[in-house]
Amino acid sequence: MAMTLDEAAAVMREAMRETVRKYSVWYLLQGGLMVVAGVLALLYPFFASTAIVVLLGWLLIFAGVVQGIGLIGAGNVPHYWLQLISAALAIVIGLLLLRQPDSGLLIITVLLLLYFLVEGLSKVIFALTIRPFPHWGWVLLSGIVGILLAVYLWANLPVDSAWVLGVLLGILLIAEGAALTYLAWRVRSATAEV
Repeated sequence: MAMTLDEAAAVMREAMRETVRKYSVWYLLQGGLMVVAGVLALLYPFFASTAIVVLLGWLLIFAGVVQGIGLIGAGNVPHYWLQLISAALAIVIGLLLLRQPDSGLLIITVLLLLYFLVEGLSKVIFALTIRPFPHWGWVLLSGIVGILLAVYLWANLPVDSAWVLGVLLGILLIAEGAALTYLAWRVRSATAEV
């Protein structure tokens, strides 16, 4: 007997919710570390514009590795490949920034624009997949923030200051980290109550 589309969607959402419950500690850790990285990105631009490129590279590598760790064991969930691409993209862009920190602000801006867009889309898809999970809207909002930051960068190409990119990256990391931390915290609290 074949499943209807609604039944398949319900099974998929439940598998995603179960994965979030099972790996809530990883989501909590990932979110907390992303918030710390975001705060660093917001604070660091005041020091030097050349050093910000190196910092952005390390922050992206760090965020990609943490996001990749959060995906361990989640290979069967619907958002897995998009999240994996997002994590890999963060690491690759971070490595490119470290390899050629003086490659030009336009290239760096385009790389970050691409990262913001993919990261935003992956969080929107993730949020819609776990809906109506409690507090899923915060993850959706963090994805929308990523997409809006990509649109902002696109509308303001070329960006004249490296510190602007650091501030935008900080905003994205804080928004996504806070959303994941809150979601994981609420899932852990609800699981503990049951």
